[in-house]
Amino acid sequence: MAAGLRGLGLTPAAFWALTPAELMLMLGVGGGGGALTRDRLDQLIAAFPDDEKGTE
Repeated sequence: MAAGLRGLGLTPAAFWALTPAELMLMLGVGGGGGALTRDRLDQLIAAFPDDEKGTE
């Protein structure tokens, strides 16, 4: 609570409205793997292609 109220300057209402994931993100804990690179985007596109219309 101290990190949210004092460190981040949140009001009690704003603090209690956060999900644990949102609070962790705001505190910089457990962040993602960094920025999405073009290579990683290409990997995701290949792994999860958009369905073409009419091909169900």
